[in-house]
Amino acid sequence: MILFIKHIDIEGPETLGSFFVERGFDIAVVNLQDGEQLPPDAHGLEAVIPLGGPMNVYEEDKYPFLKAEDVFLKMILAHRVPVLGICLGAQLLAKASGGKVVRSPEREIGWFTVDLTPEGASDPLFRGLASPLGVYQWHGDMCVPPPEGVLLASSPKCPVQAFRYGTNAYGLQFHAEITDKSIRAWTAGFSGVKAAGRDEMLSRYAAVKTDFTRNGQKLCDNFLKIILEPRRGGPMCPPDPEPACPPISLEWS
Repeated sequence: MILFIKHIDIEGPETLGSFFVERGFDIAVVNLQDGEQLPPDAHGLEAVIPLGGPMNVYEEDKYPFLKAEDVFLKMILAHRVPVLGICLGAQLLAKASGGKVVRSPEREIGWFTVDLTPEGASDPLFRGLASPLGVYQWHGDMCVPPPEGVLLASSPKCPVQAFRYGTNAYGLQFHAEITDKSIRAWTAGFSGVKAAGRDEMLSRYAAVKTDFTRNGQKLCDNFLKIILEPRRGGPMCPPDPEPACPPISLEWS
């Protein structure tokens, strides 16, 4: 089973979910904002995909489910279950693996490109994808992977766009799963984007849809191959970093 972790109603599995359903996988979606609970153990989980959301990883007092998710991800890493963290999910993976989250040099909302590092160009997740890679962004913070992490993609506006921890846990600061439906929902649900900005994003989506969809499909294909590989050894997740990194609030207006 592929487990998707939702943090807010308007950010769901999108094309990632469709990909795995079409290939015969059972998927489960846990909506933490609605009070749904994470599994007590890793039994039966073939992969875990934490999705995005507007909250910060250290806002555990405001969003208590973040603390439970941190514990859950540490357990998943210890069992070497494949992970693909998207945006907030990548930041949660960074924290759970001993890294931290800081303010990105620049806030990114809309269409951008990221550059694969030499390690990223040779990594199984990005095999067959050209650099620079066109992606969709909606974030104000940035992952700082643990020392054991491997930087896979970067950009001038946000130096950490993708990283790997161990052999099969990945964090993507960007989105490769969205559709025009996602753009409409996010621009309506989050403040700070005017109608003209929304229309520009939708127009750009129409222009890049073919390449964007093909690249997203390739990314999914690559991650599926990683899921199907026998679990290899890799660094176990460390204990909570001490001292804890201070809270950094996302600005959505």
